[in-house]
Amino acid sequence: MVAAVAGAAGLSVLLAVIGLIVAYTGAYNVAATEEHASFTRWAFDTTFRHSVERRAADLDPPGEITPAMIEAGASSYKSSCQHCHAGPGVERAAWAAGMRPRPPHLAEAAAEWTPQEVFWLAKHGVRMTGMPAFGPTLDDPTLWGIAAFVKELPAMTPQDYAATGDTSGHGDGHAGGQPTP
Repeated sequence: MVAAVAGAAGLSVLLAVIGLIVAYTGAYNVAATEEHASFTRWAFDTTFRHSVERRAADLDPPGEITPAMIEAGASSYKSSCQHCHAGPGVERAAWAAGMRPRPPHLAEAAAEWTPQEVFWLAKHGVRMTGMPAFGPTLDDPTLWGIAAFVKELPAMTPQDYAATGDTSGHGDGHAGGQPTP
């Protein structure tokens, strides 16, 4: 028993020393022009998924998702989210292609998340991803509207997407993204 405890303690010290060596020598490449290694990507993705699920589990969505709520969410999405996450028929802004990890195209990825999880992500953001926390600047009803709209994205056509939300002040209505040819 003592040998097992000593072995576990020794392994912990060795791992800590290796971690410090990597941190202080700059051995890990943090460049956004490089993809994460497979293990790193798995570790970040797994931690990310479980963290969001755990924290969003106790959230209560608003009673009823209304068309007006979705429409308001579309306007907020197009002005605050589309740059990075794109939309049906609209690409993300060119500068967002250099982000690591790459922001997901929510027209596909939204199907994997509950409305509570989308709300939590929008409100709190995600460290080390470029995803900002909108909670300090947007109220909960606005964030629930964004979550409701995001959950609609997988079923939208480019024409449906273009027809939603207030696009005044955005010129082409694409809030920094580029229409798909």
